[in-house]
Amino acid sequence: QVQLVESGGGLVQAGGSLTLSCAASGRTSSSYNMAWFRQAPGKEREFVAALRWIDGMTYYADSVKSRFTISRDNTKNKVYLLMNSLKPEDTAVYYCAADRDSVDSYLVRQRYVYDYWGQGTQVTVSS
Repeated sequence: QVQLVESGGGLVQAGGSLTLSCAASGRTSSSYNMAWFRQAPGKEREFVAALRWIDGMTYYADSVKSRFTISRDNTKNKVYLLMNSLKPEDTAVYYCAADRDSVDSYLVRQRYVYDYWGQGTQVTVSS
C-alpha cells in the first residue's frame, strides 16, 4: 500500500505561481509512475501531468504544457507540480496518483491506470 498526501494548494491571482507537493509513504520506491490530475466543479477528473518511472519521461496535458512542470525527489519520496502563469481555468482540486505498472505514453495519461490517490488539494485562481 502507498499513501499519498498533497499540500501546497491555495488562492492565487491569475499570472501567479504555486508549487504542489505530494508526499508518499508506505511501500514506496522510485518504481512508480507519478501523476497529477485535477477536477473542477461539475467536471470530470482530468489528466494534468505525469512522470514515468522507467525512463523519467514527463507528459503534460496540452492546456498546461509550458506552464506546469512535474518533478520528483526520490530521496524524500516526494513529487512536485510547479505551476506558473496560472489562469482562472486552472481552478480545481488537484490530486496526486501513483501506479507501478509499465505504461506507454497513452496509458500514463489515463485515470484508471492509477491505483493510489491522495485526498486532493484545492487550487483557486482569481481573475
